[in-house]
Amino acid sequence: MRKEEFDDIAPYDDSNFQEKMSRLVEEPGFEHAVRYVMPDVDYPEFVKGLLAIKTMNSFQLDVMAPFLEMLARKTTSGISISGLENREAGRNYTYITNHRDIVLDASFLNLCLIRNKVETTEVAIGSNLLIYDWIRDLVKLNGSFIVKRNLPTKQALCAAKQLSGYIHYAVNEKHKSVWIAQREGRAKDSSDWTQESLVKMMGLSGGGTLQENLKAINLLPVSISYEYDPNDYLKAREFLLKRNNPEFKKSQRDDLFSMETGLLQYKGRVHFSIGKCINAGLEEVGECEDKNEVLNRVCNLIDHSIHSGYRIYPINYIAYDELNGTNEYAGNYTPQEAADFNVYMDGQLSKVDLPDLTDDDTAYMRRMMLTMYANPLHNKLNAQK
Repeated sequence: MRKEEFDDIAPYDDSNFQEKMSRLVEEPGFEHAVRYVMPDVDYPEFVKGLLAIKTMNSFQLDVMAPFLEMLARKTTSGISISGLENREAGRNYTYITNHRDIVLDASFLNLCLIRNKVETTEVAIGSNLLIYDWIRDLVKLNGSFIVKRNLPTKQALCAAKQLSGYIHYAVNEKHKSVWIAQREGRAKDSSDWTQESLVKMMGLSGGGTLQENLKAINLLPVSISYEYDPNDYLKAREFLLKRNNPEFKKSQRDDLFSMETGLLQYKGRVHFSIGKCINAGLEEVGECEDKNEVLNRVCNLIDHSIHSGYRIYPINYIAYDELNGTNEYAGNYTPQEAADFNVYMDGQLSKVDLPDLTDDDTAYMRRMMLTMYANPLHNKLNAQK
């Protein structure tokens, strides 16, 4: 496929960077967002600095990295990374991760790469989140490519082929690594499983077998472990609403509030664990002709790597024991940590803004929150068997 075939989904490049930036800084919505996340900003001076930037790389290093460092200081107890030795110098990868935070999963991973003088990734982002034109401009200026969502079947197949083509083009012709989540949307219960449709999409391009096409983009699983999920109570609220009304659908306002909450609220410790490229595992899949079986095995390779790589925090052990009514893992936390976690849970649940909540409703949401924090441990234990 030719470069022009990706123009509507690809990041902006340096040839049109300044033109698009000039348009972005004129947007009232962009100014409002900047002032919201950086209340002390001198906006005219900030704009002057943005307009002086000539390349996407400079934008990421000189603007986005300091902004993310500020967010890390204010909203985490530290961000760490392990497994960088699993990368091969000079090779480009498709980093595939579990999905916890709408905005920060890829952003904090890129921050870790910048800290270690490793080239950043281009980032897949769903079109459903680009509700304003200026948001589309911002993410494409920051190296994101667009995943088209909510299309009729025929258009969805064309979009999947285009997206697959772009990933292969980015890795093999632009020589850029890319990031993509293992599934569409976050796993609300924090039980992370790779969607077969996503793997199938990535294997549409390349001209070979499914295995060969996937090998061409060097799938590299990465486990993301947040100590606290600021959206935990919002997810519990959504579980309750869906229990009471299976037809419930979130609004764009809900998505925006989730993005804002994840961005600005406390996350505790954050860790990224880079696994090994699954190409060797793809070799072992062999020449199986049943594509469904191949997809299943590839998903298992990714899931096993991600589950094995979780960093487990005391609250995961506490939630697991509370949920299962045991003290099996009491040696991994103190009574004070257990008491503090219960205070935290009560505080989060008190934020749920629904009328006529019953004790049963609250108990259900609490159980779902415990499940969210217990599932990473549950899946890691199973992966280690």
